[in-house]
Amino acid sequence: MSSQSCLVLIRHGQSTYNKQNIFTGWKDVALTEKGIREAHEAAPLLADITFTHAFTSDLKRARHTLDIILKDIHQDLPVTENIALNERDYGSLVGQNKAEAAEKYGADQVQIWRRSYATPPPDGESLEMTAKRSIPYFKDKIEPLLTANNNIIVSAHGNSIRSIVMYLHNLTREQILQTEIGWCEPWIYTFDNGQKTGF
Repeated sequence: MSSQSCLVLIRHGQSTYNKQNIFTGWKDVALTEKGIREAHEAAPLLADITFTHAFTSDLKRARHTLDIILKDIHQDLPVTENIALNERDYGSLVGQNKAEAAEKYGADQVQIWRRSYATPPPDGESLEMTAKRSIPYFKDKIEPLLTANNNIIVSAHGNSIRSIVMYLHNLTREQILQTEIGWCEPWIYTFDNGQKTGF
């Protein structure tokens, strides 16, 4: 018998640090009014999906985005939080304005930290390191659910979602660096017996 599942990946709405052009990483900052509005605007896009499972990071901007969406579509279900879905840790750059960091370290160096796959900022994580925690968590806790009739929503962050997208699409490290995840822009996948059939 065929088993149909749906997976929605969604990045949180604009945060206070996003608005100020500040490196955020694991800093637990709130959504802005714009970010809250973005979450409300995303909800109608998902209103036709009855979710069975919800996952998020342990950072409140992702959890708040998820809470808004689930409330707007009148769905109340348990939410699993895990640090593996957290944003990439920007280490020593956290709390610094991106333009000021470019002046301090040099624009080229900051660009390498932001856009290379394997080079982490001081005391922080590269995208590769983020993928090494996000992808195993997805494969262990979320992917097995897609073999049954489950609909799953994951509210997380630009880089943890990019890692999962990299896995789902079998992208190279060069391709994932060109992939942008917009605020509250749902990436919706369909599965049949655990095999991805649509995006």
